[in-house]
Amino acid sequence: MDRNRCHSVKLNDGHFMPVLGLGTYASDDTPKSKAGGGTKVAIDVGYRHIDAAYAYQNEKEVGEAIREKIADGTVKREDIFYTTKLWPTFFRPELVQSALEISLKKLQLDYVDLFIMHAPCAMKPGEEILPTDESGKIILDTVDIRDTWEALEKCKDLGLAKSIGVSNFNHKQLEMILNKPGLKYKPVCNQVECHPYLNQSKLLEFCKSKDIVLVAYSALGSNRDPKWVDSDSPFLLEEPVLKAIAKKHNRSPAQVALRYQLQRGVVVLAKSFCDKRLKENIQVFDFELTPEDMKAIDGLNRNFRYARFQFVANHPNYPFSEEY
Repeated sequence: MDRNRCHSVKLNDGHFMPVLGLGTYASDDTPKSKAGGGTKVAIDVGYRHIDAAYAYQNEKEVGEAIREKIADGTVKREDIFYTTKLWPTFFRPELVQSALEISLKKLQLDYVDLFIMHAPCAMKPGEEILPTDESGKIILDTVDIRDTWEALEKCKDLGLAKSIGVSNFNHKQLEMILNKPGLKYKPVCNQVECHPYLNQSKLLEFCKSKDIVLVAYSALGSNRDPKWVDSDSPFLLEEPVLKAIAKKHNRSPAQVALRYQLQRGVVVLAKSFCDKRLKENIQVFDFELTPEDMKAIDGLNRNFRYARFQFVANHPNYPFSEEY
């Protein structure tokens, strides 16, 4: 049994996903080379799950890092679980496969392990990440997410993606896919913002009941990119409750926040390109939070979102108007 298999969860399609992943999103002012360097260090220290996206615009660098680590014998391709995401400007069914092929070409890989819809709100098709009109308003598009889902199913059938899933969907949008006539594959996961200030307990229960894995992004709070996040947002890792629990276990608040998710059955993404923190964040398998610790962290929930996706707030599919 390889070490990473025991730190993995079995998805509803039979594939395995490592329960701790590296997030590769970085703000525009971060050099793209940082994502490549961080990915290499992450693989060296033991990460096998790399979470990326077309919209992060650094897949070329991340792909180079993965291929370099395969070439030097550190890992084989099948050891790596790579996720990319379908940006909402490619939601029209006829664009889906070509969008994935753009990512594969940048990565120089034959397939991705997971291909997910980045958010349920379609935007005007095209190369622009945020298509705007003359007045600077986002140009939305109307596409039935079930039609987009069918195109993802085709990508799985073609072997371009081993597994398919969604991100930023609420439970009603998940239901829409699950209840779709002729559904061929269920989403294996729903990747959402999830941390002690937004613990998503209702969505987590819903996903568990449907055999869908909840994957947590912004699990350590957020990198506060002004493009997406308000500057007055709270600093999660400064939270006194987390600091006290961390001190008790002789750990960092980040390690406690990650461990909290693992113990709830959530797959968790940790974003860092800093060597020290990359090493620290993966050291979460050799300690356990007590039931009291878990309850105290549960008590921090205040349904606070760092990433509110305000730019699509007018979209009929805007996911965050629902309670969960």
